[in-house]
Amino acid sequence: MRKGLQNLQDSQSLEFTANNSYKVIVVDDEEGILDSLSIFLKRLGYTFTGVTNPVDAIELVKKEHFDLMVLDFIMTPFHGDQVVEEIRKFNKELYILLLTGHKDLAPPLETIRRLDIQGYCEKSDKFDQLLLLIESGVKSISQMNEIKKINQELSDTYEKLEKAYLESIQTLRYTVEARDEYTRGHSDRVSEYSVIIGKKMELSDKDIKTLKIGGLFHDIGKIGVPDSILLKESKLTDDEYSQIKNHPSIGAHILSTATIFQDIIPIVKHHHEKFNGTGYPGKLVGEEIPFLARITAVADSFDAMTSKRTYRDSLPMDIVRNEIERCKGTQFDPKIADVFLSILDNDFESILEIQQKY
Repeated sequence: MRKGLQNLQDSQSLEFTANNSYKVIVVDDEEGILDSLSIFLKRLGYTFTGVTNPVDAIELVKKEHFDLMVLDFIMTPFHGDQVVEEIRKFNKELYILLLTGHKDLAPPLETIRRLDIQGYCEKSDKFDQLLLLIESGVKSISQMNEIKKINQELSDTYEKLEKAYLESIQTLRYTVEARDEYTRGHSDRVSEYSVIIGKKMELSDKDIKTLKIGGLFHDIGKIGVPDSILLKESKLTDDEYSQIKNHPSIGAHILSTATIFQDIIPIVKHHHEKFNGTGYPGKLVGEEIPFLARITAVADSFDAMTSKRTYRDSLPMDIVRNEIERCKGTQFDPKIADVFLSILDNDFESILEIQQKY
């Protein structure tokens, strides 16, 4: 483990900046792991607390504020998921990462989702994957704290709250899109495509507004994806793709403490679910997927196919249309897909106007 720590410190490929305003608690019944992580995290500037007894950890979290917890899964007298179960009874905000001896020993996905565990990785003599998870976690916590600050300071009137709501969306969204020129305009287009679908389906004004804001904000979780992965032009490794797949959950966690964002969280968290249950993060099936998220999923996929990327040009419209048709009932809600196909057939000018605008 110490050898892995030295390797990580010597590596020039991973850059990370932290400061002691972030308090990290690590819970593991192996003293050696705590010692290694203590050196590692303190040198990065964190305030570190190590605990070997999970019962003591629960009591400590009750008494003190921590920003992030790294938690071993297999411990006595409680396993990690039982520790999280207790903590979630009184603390819904703590960002929790789970360490497992082997991926086959990780708790089931349903448990991870129910307990709002933000990520997990296997133990290793290297800390590379854990570093990426901590980096993502800290970025999420930073954005969440900023939103809480905005929500606290600007709550005097509905008008001020609404203004702060829209401004905070724009600021955070531009932060994400400024990192990658190929995604600029993507959220605007997804928002407008979603609104067109919603209006075609005669949804309420409230739902139309939620679709608009949810589309603008659906990829905000990418703020927690390292640039080395987000901007990589070559094929992603399995571990890197797993990091990308965390962005819906990260986005939902960023928004979770602000009441003004509650309506759009289902869109942010579930816009990558697939109708047949093979999507992420929840592997939800059919109507288990929030309705507005199913609309955003169609709009998001359409824009991905019709936008130019570093690795390919935009796809021809006939191929895009055939792909949407082919994926009805597997990737897409068939009713929503049919509505969008009808728009492509009968109101394509509205689609062109959006593409030309951004």
